Amino acid sequence: MKHLLKMLDLSQQEIFDILNLADKLKYQTKHNIPHRMLEGKTLGMIFQKASTRTRVSFETGMYQLGGYPLFLSANDLQIGRGEPVQDTARVLSRYLDCIMIRTFAQKEVEDLAEYGSIPIINGLTDFCHPCQVLADLLTIREYKANFDGLKMCYIGDGNNMANSLIVGGLKVGMDVSIACPDDYQPDKQVLDFAKDYKGFSMTNSPLEAAQDADVLLTDVWSSMGMESEIEKRKIAFNGYQINDEIMAAAHADAMVMHCLPAHRGEEITEKVFEAHANEIFDEAENRLHAQKAVMVKLMCPDEK
Repeated sequence: MKHLLKMLDLSQQEIFDILNLADKLKYQTKHNIPHRMLEGKTLGMIFQKASTRTRVSFETGMYQLGGYPLFLSANDLQIGRGEPVQDTARVLSRYLDCIMIRTFAQKEVEDLAEYGSIPIINGLTDFCHPCQVLADLLTIREYKANFDGLKMCYIGDGNNMANSLIVGGLKVGMDVSIACPDDYQPDKQVLDFAKDYKGFSMTNSPLEAAQDADVLLTDVWSSMGMESEIEKRKIAFNGYQINDEIMAAAHADAMVMHCLPAHRGEEITEKVFEAHANEIFDEAENRLHAQKAVMVKLMCPDEK
């Protein structure tokens, strides 16, 4: 594992290695056991998309690991003024030990990895969100003990979250069902991957997708950068909501997760959100622990 660019790049064993290390780091964090594995290391954090959880979790995680995080707004970098990403990659590789980037185009992340000489972490692109899904898998395993026999159901936009959840869920052994409108399906690259798995299904019916689910997930109908489509998407996603009817179709002990921020009353009801708030905010916390594991794996690869 040289980079974390997308879930498609990770093997099942690499995913489990990250989750196992995240468990260890979470225990150490909770019990105030020092784990300064990245003493003297530097992480550059490039933000072309704004963030709450990504910035705070990476910055805090790097500090707890003994390293130094640098916040790099696109407005403050030459990359925001037209410098080619390949030049930025080669320059920053001379200064830093690792780069995390949160941006729009997946190609930008891939180019950083190609032209740079240090590990690159995808903090989010329009194509995928691997850090969030690693945190999701960590949370599911905490609540359900393992992934064997579980069914994960995602309802909503076939966006970066759907892309990464499909890949991550199938790779760890879960069945995965997706409910989304025809015009908002996951990326073809992801669907081509999923077609080899008997446990994958996609439908227009949220109720059908949620049948006997153990884990239900959703995301906002209009992600960052789609503000001009809000009204159009409200019409397209009418009915794609996690509500009492959906919960009744799932298993009685089904957990609910949301990558946040949530628009209560749209993709999820206030009632369901608050009933499962513990799971959702454990999921949010686990961004910290999963990302710490990723950083250690990339910058201190011999650490178990």
